[in-house]
Amino acid sequence: MTDPLFLLESLAGTGPTVGGEVLVDGAEGHHAVAVRRLRAGERVVVADGAGGGVRGEVVDATRAGLRVHVLEVLAEPAPPVRLVVAQALAKGDRGELAVEMLTEVGAAEVVPWQASRSVARWSADRVDRGLSRWRSTAREAAKQSRRLRVPTVSEPVTTRVLAERLGAAELALVLHEDATDPIAAVPLPAAGEVVVVVGPEGGISPEELAAFDAVGARTVRVGDHVLRTSTAGVVALAALLNR
Repeated sequence: MTDPLFLLESLAGTGPTVGGEVLVDGAEGHHAVAVRRLRAGERVVVADGAGGGVRGEVVDATRAGLRVHVLEVLAEPAPPVRLVVAQALAKGDRGELAVEMLTEVGAAEVVPWQASRSVARWSADRVDRGLSRWRSTAREAAKQSRRLRVPTVSEPVTTRVLAERLGAAELALVLHEDATDPIAAVPLPAAGEVVVVVGPEGGISPEELAAFDAVGARTVRVGDHVLRTSTAGVVALAALLNR
């Protein structure tokens, strides 16, 4: 079985070394001891969420958390191509489902997009709650998939701000059922940011498509059928990563 992974942001910059010790405390330590019931002698991975981490053996498990003896220092370098998904807000738990699967596949960043046809709306008093859910989902999915890097979930954007982001990207792709070019046929950059736009349940409006087209974004399709907003980005990222 793969060693369980725990996130400890305070690990960043501490420079853990082989032979040293790391204390997994707080909520992560409680989860490790009380929920996972880890004990001395078991092996774990502790990561900082930014690409660094250690693999080690539990020395002691108490109310204070896990004391871990460092056996190996780990590093997950940032890939040259940074995959970003602009995910339209979706009703129910479909937004969190999209974030979960995008994290598992390998997205570096998820951008919540308030599309004109989004059924879900993050009003001013709901933004913090929505972001908290998405960020918590990304964190837990990173742990489940053993990622040393937790993807960024950025502040929600309007169509205008998203268009500016697409214009600055190395490659910008808009998923659309009427597109003629398959995503597999699009030339990919060797480095830089690739942004994939996923529309809401009601689709991307003609005005939004025009705004994205004006900054050089390309519309592409990921298959012969219309996919749900919660799965379209995952299929697109898988297609890009396989190349």
